[in-house]
Amino acid sequence: MKKNVCMFVWNHFTNDARVLRECTSLSGRGYNVDLICIDDPSDETLKKQEKINENFQVFRVRRYPVVLETLQKLYKNSIKHKSIGAILLLIWLFFLLIFPYFTGFISIFFLVLLKTKLKVVMTRGSIFLRMILKGSRSHYDIYHANDLNTLPQGYVCSKLRFKRKKLVYDSHEVQTSRTGYDSNYYRYLEGLLIKRIDTMIVENHTRAKYNQDLYGFYPHVLHNYPFVLGKVENEKININEKLGLFPEEKILLYQGGIQAGRGLEKLIEAVPSFNEGTLVLIGDGRIKPQLEKMVEDLELQDRVKFLPKVPLSDLPKYTQNAYLGFQVLNNTNFNHYSASSNKLFEYMMSDIPVIACSFPEIQKIVEGEGTGVCVDSHDYKSIALGVNYLLDNPSIRKQMAVNCSKAKLKYNWRNEQNILLDIYNES
Repeated sequence: MKKNVCMFVWNHFTNDARVLRECTSLSGRGYNVDLICIDDPSDETLKKQEKINENFQVFRVRRYPVVLETLQKLYKNSIKHKSIGAILLLIWLFFLLIFPYFTGFISIFFLVLLKTKLKVVMTRGSIFLRMILKGSRSHYDIYHANDLNTLPQGYVCSKLRFKRKKLVYDSHEVQTSRTGYDSNYYRYLEGLLIKRIDTMIVENHTRAKYNQDLYGFYPHVLHNYPFVLGKVENEKININEKLGLFPEEKILLYQGGIQAGRGLEKLIEAVPSFNEGTLVLIGDGRIKPQLEKMVEDLELQDRVKFLPKVPLSDLPKYTQNAYLGFQVLNNTNFNHYSASSNKLFEYMMSDIPVIACSFPEIQKIVEGEGTGVCVDSHDYKSIALGVNYLLDNPSIRKQMAVNCSKAKLKYNWRNEQNILLDIYNES
């Protein structure tokens, strides 16, 4: 008998490689998987419901309450089309004359709503409730919460019911020590709910040991390995051509979120010391405008290029262009220090040697498999030395590419997915 799985994730599910792999593997082995995620009203191409395969469906819940979404659309249209704005203004003035106190109160309320943190509270609360409602409507055997921001939804749907269901907590990050999670609230929330789960999954053994020290048990380890990919030259997207670079120009690639703590400032600072090559950053994120200004201030526009985030399925077509890749996280918290992120293996799958930070999980693979050079990611001079070592020694770089080709047969999802399936078989 097929088991029904309800999985939660707090994103749009457009670039979440780990969740895609897990859902695909489970559905491929006969589980019926419903993934509940969040709609993006700014992306008209995103479907609120889509069928990925026979056993795997995606449901995107509304991001904003109906009233708030309507107000935002009216506001945007009034700015874009002056005639609409004028009509709305006349309507508002009419009601203000007829019902001055009521209209004034409503106007102030919505102004406060749109311009303060009340909007954030209402938005997140709306998503939370819609996820619970969606997750409670169907008969599921197992609930799977990805990260702490969906664990409460998983708990409510699986445990606060007459017949309790299995709850899997899949923690992709170290929730109690990560960027943006400084409040003790997160530690308290995870500590409270973790006593009520049935199974926990983390990314590597360093994080599993951390969890054991914190909560007294050793969770399952499911590594962040991607599918094996081979080079498909006719599908390759030529970055040099796209950016107007000479064909022989070496691409020094960073792909991923443009976020704080990822060593990107030091990476840009190191560029003038690179013997050759152009640094290309593919992705979007909060500090991207800051980095673009930094490049302008340092007058590095000819040596540093930015490309927007690309669909997950297209990313390998860009990665194949690189001479080397970067994974230079900073040790700003235990989440970064213990990481063995997907990016590291994405380079490996395209046979691209890496310049990487000297953190335990990353260093163990990079130096153990000979797939790159580990550096001090807090020191731009160390980053430059690592880059120049591979630029000046093409034969060593070539051997590292061969090592990547061998290592990807070991560090890949085809092998790793069996751990996930074993966990589910126990449920």
